[in-house]
Amino acid sequence: MSSDISNLRKFVSPEIIFGAGARNSVANYAKNFGARKVLVVSDPGVAEAGWLQEVCDLLEAADIDYVCFTDVSPNPRTSEVMQGAQFYQEHHCNVIVAIGGGSPMDCAKGIGIVSANGRHILDYEGIDTIHLPIPPLIFIPTTAGTSADVSQFAIISDPVDQVKISIVSKAVVPDVALIDPETTVTMDPFLSACTGVDAMVHAIEAFVSTGAGPLTDMHALDAIRLINENLTALVNDPSDIRLREQVMLGSMKAGLAFSNAILGAVHAMSHSLGGYLDLPHGLCNAMLLEHVIGFNYKEAEDRFKVIAESLAIDTRGMSTVQVKKALIGRVTTLKQEVGLTQRLAESGVSLTDIPTLSEKALHDPCILTNPRKSNQRDVEAVYEEAL
Repeated sequence: MSSDISNLRKFVSPEIIFGAGARNSVANYAKNFGARKVLVVSDPGVAEAGWLQEVCDLLEAADIDYVCFTDVSPNPRTSEVMQGAQFYQEHHCNVIVAIGGGSPMDCAKGIGIVSANGRHILDYEGIDTIHLPIPPLIFIPTTAGTSADVSQFAIISDPVDQVKISIVSKAVVPDVALIDPETTVTMDPFLSACTGVDAMVHAIEAFVSTGAGPLTDMHALDAIRLINENLTALVNDPSDIRLREQVMLGSMKAGLAFSNAILGAVHAMSHSLGGYLDLPHGLCNAMLLEHVIGFNYKEAEDRFKVIAESLAIDTRGMSTVQVKKALIGRVTTLKQEVGLTQRLAESGVSLTDIPTLSEKALHDPCILTNPRKSNQRDVEAVYEEAL
């Protein structure tokens, strides 16, 4: 009996603890991993919000030795990863805890890679380039969007070449994700909007990815529904913990979907854009989303119709053209509702930047699973449309 291996799908996930108070398990997990000394990775904003101190207090109460590394930028840089790895080794750490948004978590992944494998972090760009297991990772996200806490991606900025590199490997899937909606109450509305739209893009791109399958589809569609139903209300009422929980659940499901199905042109172009101009990742995605949907639509009409239905669009009796228009209209409206109306030109992109941005986007691993194959002129046209 022959079998078609093209139908095989891999699914990786950390151990997940989800719900209010999940962060309080951090010391217990550190002990389970035999922590001799923990490196706690965070950033100044998270420290100011009080979450870093709370984690340190929990480790201290359990008599676990730790040191903190907070020299992390909003888009973590290669130099910060290398400094963090040196700091990890100098202090003889053997477990890493990250508390924060995507930046501290991605930086922590980079520190783990370099501390175990040596060499420079740029040497690990691409897919499955890590050969030695990295230290145990315990992640506590304080935003609902990046999903670095559940994904096999690490995104690092290279300021020299002005680009973000993608490292894709199951080696960087955290061992434990402590996903606690209470930690997101300190996000301002702009950050809530950016990270929420980022999660929506993760789910949409995962569902139309050429790597999608039954295991990722169910998470992607539920994420689209949860974010669509709750994000606008959350941005208008940031203190509502029930809304925070729903959006964080959507973010987690979107993360599980894209981590395994990979992404597409929105993220390839967004990584290029964010690395070039050091812009918030969620904002980059927001500026590109409907233009990439328009470009990809004819290659995945049936899938985009399912996405439209998950966004509460009644597609009965609609032609393909009408479904496309309604879908693009809904994602555009969602962006407007949460205040993300910027275009590329307003963010500092000029027409002369587009060939460079496009060339870099075509080298991003995310472009490989985009449903429509793209050449440089295709990518340039989408950037131009978003200008």
